[in-house]
Amino acid sequence: MNLHTAILEHIEREHADALAAAPQLTQDALTVTLRNGITLTVRYAASDAYSLRWHSGPDTVETGINTAPIHPHLATRPNHLLRSDGTVAADPVTRIDASPEANVSALINALCSDPQFASKP
Repeated sequence: MNLHTAILEHIEREHADALAAAPQLTQDALTVTLRNGITLTVRYAASDAYSLRWHSGPDTVETGINTAPIHPHLATRPNHLLRSDGTVAADPVTRIDASPEANVSALINALCSDPQFASKP
């Protein structure tokens, strides 16, 4: 099964109350718009290879979490948080050994609780 399709079904089932609109499935991504104005773009190449990016409007800088193995000094490597100010930090939300559905759920929960959580040191 396509990972994006499984994630979409999970989001619709588990996070319907957080959605501003139905998630949109494209060729290589899943776009999720939350009621709080956050737009999340989910890309999963494999269960341990992902990019999760979000912003709060068209004129805001994206923030994200991904698994590119380019920050070996971080405790959560290869996954890491890319802050909107350009700094990189350990990923406080996802786990490389968790399912895609669990990781996306954890991120949606974090974004709904505190849309600015990734801005904090």
